[in-house]
Amino acid sequence: MSLKEQLQADLKDAMRQRDDRRRDTLRFTLASLHNAEIAAGGELDGAGELDVVAKDVKRRRESIEEFRKGGRDDLVAKEEAEIVILSVYLPERASRDEIADAARAVIAEVGAAGAKDLGKVMPVLMQRFRGRADGRDVNDVVRELLSAS
Repeated sequence: MSLKEQLQADLKDAMRQRDDRRRDTLRFTLASLHNAEIAAGGELDGAGELDVVAKDVKRRRESIEEFRKGGRDDLVAKEEAEIVILSVYLPERASRDEIADAARAVIAEVGAAGAKDLGKVMPVLMQRFRGRADGRDVNDVVRELLSAS
């Protein structure tokens, strides 16, 4: 069963259970998947579907930051609940240590010597951590390691 099919089945369950928050979250994510399919000109593969869900979670995390700045704790709680709902569909997030270990290996592999080689390291790492880590977190770790070397 593809991720999209799983989301559709879970949407039906949420509708039967009258779980409004889950229903609305899944509808929004399915709409994002539909829009991504239109933009891609066809069906998305599993990795593409995963990317769309990860982007939805990232969008919510960014919203949480803004809502906290604005003192909107009610909206922070809503967004956090939606992240919990969508996290079920994502692989487990990579820890900072796991990212750092992989980054050290990739830096050695490509022979990166400094910050100017960031462009060689990032694509390899982002491919390895697709859907499991935010690009900003990976970038921070790589910059730290490259500036220390």
